[in-house]
Amino acid sequence: MRIATLQYSPTLGSVSQNILRANALLAATPLPERLDLLVLPELAFTGYNFPSLEAITPFLEPTAAGPSTQWAIATATRLNCTVIVGYPERSQTPAATTAPDSTTDTAEPHPPSPKNYNSIVTIAPSGQVLANYRKSFLYYTDETWASEGQPHLSPPFFCAPLGSLCDGAAVGQGICMDINPRRFTAPWHAYEFAHAMLAGRARLVVLSMAWLTRLLPDELAMEPGRPDMETVAYWLERFNPLVAGLRAGEGEVIVVFANRCGIEGDVTGGVEVRGEVDGIVTGLVGMGDRACYAGSSCVMRFQRGSVRMYERGPDEVAILGKGEEGCLVVDTEMPARFLLSHKTG
Repeated sequence: MRIATLQYSPTLGSVSQNILRANALLAATPLPERLDLLVLPELAFTGYNFPSLEAITPFLEPTAAGPSTQWAIATATRLNCTVIVGYPERSQTPAATTAPDSTTDTAEPHPPSPKNYNSIVTIAPSGQVLANYRKSFLYYTDETWASEGQPHLSPPFFCAPLGSLCDGAAVGQGICMDINPRRFTAPWHAYEFAHAMLAGRARLVVLSMAWLTRLLPDELAMEPGRPDMETVAYWLERFNPLVAGLRAGEGEVIVVFANRCGIEGDVTGGVEVRGEVDGIVTGLVGMGDRACYAGSSCVMRFQRGSVRMYERGPDEVAILGKGEEGCLVVDTEMPARFLLSHKTG
């Protein structure tokens, strides 16, 4: 498979501007003649760090039908590849029916009540919507406006074939916090997401992310082309079950980490949301804490108890820097030459 991850720093609330920036980065990338998959970050065109429901409401998109999906359809058909992009979803979900009327013995449904989700939509090369996955484990920021995606399912994550992608094998999907313990209260070694991918026999796992870093803005500005290896090590640890579970020669699992970079907010408590939707500028709708993102998008191969990464160039690991905007292209048919060290327990 030839996989591309687009990493950039979207401006909070500036949807049209962010789409233009994404298009420019793609245009500047020498993409292969045959590209199988393009993955964008979580809430790719709206930005992530909305401080409240009021702040994000103007940017909510109808299920698999808003600006993000329209862009994904156009891009998937143009590049003849599968496209996955994150967006804030507003879904019209029917409520439970009322009690039967004593005279008619029928149940009248309530009008559909909208629910909000942090979602990713998957588009086939034909432009068909293949899947619409809703984030299961919410981060604190998500909880101000979004609902858990599939709380009635166990496990709640997506793991199923996605058209012809990965030759029809099971593909797992997750969004950022999904790989953490639920609400940070579940046992660390429960590894809910990783175990679900093993149980579902996923051969490809795709993560759309807006993963934060512990680095300060000044530290992010220094050598932005270098990845945040503390974050990369953490991601690897959260997939430890794949290391142990694939020791017996059960094939390989490719895991795509598609993160964003950049900073939202100038100072702690001072992010201003002045966005635009369909070219209409919205006003100031709230303040939020500063958020610094880890970048470091990459692709890992888990196989026979080892974890390896691919080449970006001669003797250069295929990973983007912590502050680097660009499109990383990885060919999983090529050897993964760089061995990563990992914990065993």
